[in-house]
Amino acid sequence: MGVAALTVLTTREWGSGYGTPVICLHGVTGHGGRFAQLAALIDRRVVGVDLLGHGYSSWDPPWDLDAHLDALVETAGALGIDQAVWVGHSFGGRLVAELVARDPDRVAAAVLLDPALYIDPTVVRPRAEGLCTDTSFGSPNEAIEARLSDGSVFTTPRDILEEEMVEHLTEGIDGRWRFRFSSPAAIGAWSIMSRRGAGVPTTVPTLVVLGERSWISAPPTPRIATIHVVNVPGGHSVLWDDFDQTANAVTAFLESL
Repeated sequence: MGVAALTVLTTREWGSGYGTPVICLHGVTGHGGRFAQLAALIDRRVVGVDLLGHGYSSWDPPWDLDAHLDALVETAGALGIDQAVWVGHSFGGRLVAELVARDPDRVAAAVLLDPALYIDPTVVRPRAEGLCTDTSFGSPNEAIEARLSDGSVFTTPRDILEEEMVEHLTEGIDGRWRFRFSSPAAIGAWSIMSRRGAGVPTTVPTLVVLGERSWISAPPTPRIATIHVVNVPGGHSVLWDDFDQTANAVTAFLESL
């Protein structure tokens, strides 16, 4: 019998080793470095993960839900982390919810930042199809202007996007700039989000931060003591549009545990 090869994802770390570690998962086309500013406010060991097909992690398939969850569990194990507070934005929030459902002992608490627990297939299709064509930019500044003009960010400071482009853009041999992710892997993530799965966790303490102008519909959230909901005024990118409000909610939640 063959032994399946482990998939250990690329990570970056901030902070000390005290308290339950915090593992952060980004959304589709993102990367683990997006949590650096939040991590600076958390007095714990914080790990930012590049998901399958993103950043510096493996771009090789498969990219289905089980592959994502297996890679996360294997990566946590390689870091010596048995249990963590799991933070997920958008698709990362879906992965956190699925991890709670599949392996609740690994999750001390969950933080869902405008989570994409389910997106209607009619909404998913054009976004996935948009990844079938090459998207590139003549310069990092062109990428910033494209982001500011697409209507999905509202009050994001320009300096955040400037830092994002330094971290996430790479220049090709053709002189064009592209974001560091695999389009097929991102399409696979969109497919996962178009199927109903785990909802907001009810078995562990959970914080849900929702952008009031997000294009993603807010998930059904039971009104029970373990779930805390915070609304912020911006859009889906809550760590960009409303960093202070989002960070305050997350740090207060962690302090309450």
